[in-house]
Amino acid sequence: MSESPFSTRRFVIIFSICWLVLMVDHALLLYWIDVSLKSAIYDSIISNTILLGACLLIMNTIRYYLPGREQYMNLIIMCLVLTGFWLALDRWLLGILVDDSYEYEAFLNKSMVIRFSIGILVVGIVTMLAINWHSWHEQKENESRKSDAEKMAREAELYKLRQQLQPHFLFNSLNSINALIVSRPVEARKMVQQLSDFLRGTLKKEETQWVSLQEEFQYLQLYLDIEKVRFGNRLSTQVEIEEATTTVKLPALLLQPVVENAIKFGLYDTVGETVIGIKTSIDNNELVVEVTNPFDPETAAPQKGTGFGLKSVQRRLYLLFGRADLLQTSAQGELFITKVRVPQPVAHPVEKDQAINKNEMTSQTN
Repeated sequence: MSESPFSTRRFVIIFSICWLVLMVDHALLLYWIDVSLKSAIYDSIISNTILLGACLLIMNTIRYYLPGREQYMNLIIMCLVLTGFWLALDRWLLGILVDDSYEYEAFLNKSMVIRFSIGILVVGIVTMLAINWHSWHEQKENESRKSDAEKMAREAELYKLRQQLQPHFLFNSLNSINALIVSRPVEARKMVQQLSDFLRGTLKKEETQWVSLQEEFQYLQLYLDIEKVRFGNRLSTQVEIEEATTTVKLPALLLQPVVENAIKFGLYDTVGETVIGIKTSIDNNELVVEVTNPFDPETAAPQKGTGFGLKSVQRRLYLLFGRADLLQTSAQGELFITKVRVPQPVAHPVEKDQAINKNEMTSQTN
């Protein structure tokens, strides 16, 4: 059962005005064709009040029974029958309550066909309005349920993607700790502590969807510290962060799989020291994070550039922004480049003015 149109104040006001205009027009028309003013007013009030009841009855019926396309004939028959009952009741009450002169009685008999035509027209219009209202309301509810279902599905898939990444990294770290326990116990203990801090930060970040780039890099640094213990002097990083990007927002835990992919291919594909480059910038109101790693051009794996980590990041960006071009990979010489773009929301003009005024007040205070 959908909501009644009369639950909307705007509809009640418009419907009431239209019905009042109909009653006034009815009375003026009868008075214009030489029916007495008193009889015209009574005729209009009685006829249109009964017709209003018929219209309310059919609107309430449609609220509980919304016909399909194959049932429109039933609806037409219902309108005809209801209009016939209205006409019979109207004729009976007008004959009793309104001027019983011969002239009015003769006029009343002659006007039955016209009254029926007007009645079926009004009932038909109200019926179509009711059908359109409830159809629109039902469609709106269906779209709302569909939107909620899609949102829940996206959130579930995003959660699943994040959960899949953690065991992948955790198993690698535990294997490295196991290898370090005998040969380098101090570094093993350090790595355990770092892993604990990393996982604790992960649990906190699961509660939020968006973080600033500065927060994301603090978390990423924990991961890099663990990897440096794992790989020792073979791994080093070169980070270039534009100051304007530090407060920019991005999905939480987005960069760690990208950097992990770079470390994996950079270390496994080359001999000697591996330098992982991370650079941030703003381009067309989008945060751009560029991660580079060395690779052997003759090795096929980096050229594909589609490990589970990158696929999960690409899928997550698509779920959040509906775009498949936000993660791109390319090769330049012996460098493999992974570029992630994160669109930023456009500030409302009012918000921009408030921010400008706030900055001006701050500068004046200083």
